[in-house]
Amino acid sequence: MKRHFSASHLLALFIFSCTLTTHAAEPVTTSAPAKTEEKLPEAKVWISKHQLTIGGNKLNYTATAGTLLMKNDKDEPVALFGFTAYVKDGADSRSRPLMFAYNGGPGSSSAWLHLGILGPKRTELNDTSINSRGPFRSIDNEYSILDHADLVMIDPIGTGFSRTIGKGENKDFWGVDQDIKSVSNFIVRYVTQNGRWASPKFILGESYGGMRTGGVTYELLTKHDMSLNGIILVSPYLDFASGNAGVKIDTPYVNFLTTYASTAWYHHALSNQPAELQPFLREVEAFARDVYAPVLFKGRHASTTERQTVLAGLAKYTGLSADYWDKANLRMDEAHFLQELQRSKGIVTGRTDTRYQGLNINPLSEGMLYDPYDIAIAPAIVATFNDYYRHELNVDSEQSYKFGNDSIYKEWDDRHVQPDSNGNRVPAPNTAVDLAWAMNMNPNMKVLVDSGYFDLACPYGTVDFVIDHLDIPDSLRANISIEHYEAGHMMYVHPASMQKFKRVLASFIDQNSH
Repeated sequence: MKRHFSASHLLALFIFSCTLTTHAAEPVTTSAPAKTEEKLPEAKVWISKHQLTIGGNKLNYTATAGTLLMKNDKDEPVALFGFTAYVKDGADSRSRPLMFAYNGGPGSSSAWLHLGILGPKRTELNDTSINSRGPFRSIDNEYSILDHADLVMIDPIGTGFSRTIGKGENKDFWGVDQDIKSVSNFIVRYVTQNGRWASPKFILGESYGGMRTGGVTYELLTKHDMSLNGIILVSPYLDFASGNAGVKIDTPYVNFLTTYASTAWYHHALSNQPAELQPFLREVEAFARDVYAPVLFKGRHASTTERQTVLAGLAKYTGLSADYWDKANLRMDEAHFLQELQRSKGIVTGRTDTRYQGLNINPLSEGMLYDPYDIAIAPAIVATFNDYYRHELNVDSEQSYKFGNDSIYKEWDDRHVQPDSNGNRVPAPNTAVDLAWAMNMNPNMKVLVDSGYFDLACPYGTVDFVIDHLDIPDSLRANISIEHYEAGHMMYVHPASMQKFKRVLASFIDQNSH
């Protein structure tokens, strides 16, 4: 299964003014020693007080960074679950919205969302530039969501400071269903321990975090009687079958085409360059749906004329030759496309955000040897997060914070028990099924979907396809809002999209918190 990290293989996983002050804190032990002969690591948190100014309004809040002890059904310690929480001081916890957020991977920590858009600090980045030369800086985040909701950033087991202990084993957490269960258990434990059951609750998941959120939404509702006011799916990956070009399933090839087109448009690789992106994409969407998809479905039964019509369209809309598409049998994964698009210039195009580009290490290669976006973004975020965590949140730990974990990727159990699978574990996971069931069962829950036009990790065509095929009645369609951005997977690195992201998210929380 092709995983989707946010920002780097590590990831593969409005205008406001802000000021921030911090105070030193001592670690606080949040659990009694484990009841075993072996001395187990204890959960610890570091608490500090801060002040944030957004839009001229001061907000005093408490930051809590560290781990929470998790136990199994036999009350045995199994894991220390890492998190960072920001809670407004003096607010009514019953009415104050609470949002949980995480990245994807699987195997990615929450650092990318944390310092990318949601937290009180963000990494200073120059969009579309290679941000790999220090000094690296984090700055006050005028787009933080803290003026509208308390925030808990979650690091799934194996990322950040999260790890198994005692009776816990990695296989208990590293899989579609294992991950859904463990993240749900963490949310319930945090809510219980911090007295937030009455709070309006939201979950935001990015990339593979979409797959996780679809399952967690259903798990919380059916196993814990916890309902959500809303969920936010950022560049979400929800369905294996429709979201992986290159696995000999025709649907994703159709879904990826519009992002191939937007990418070719951005890099001026089209023979007849359209002046504007949006009218061009509407034309490509119609071609993909009405011309390209039917020919792929027909297979060998497609006529020569139909095939030639499709080849001409593919060349017109992607900038790649009809001959190259013909050799690919009309079906191309993103790695081939991104390697070929600017091969003649010695350039490889980015995957996570196709606006980015880099030098092509091997012009003869048919696959990407690296993602230029990764190198442009990851070093700055990794550096600033480590500095922020240690010096401003005062986290004093000998552990290294794991931004991404390749072992999780390699050992992941893809199988998923869908609500409609009669208890059988489906090998190609699709938690859009879980989401649809949860929406039917809880018609008050709202859904916000954010997608970037230049994202080839989770192309917007794939996201729209999955949402359009949710098995819900028309009456529930009004519960879904979809926003598109002229940026990539982490659309918030693009300044204009960053402003829109905050504006849309704040409005979604405000409208659905009462």
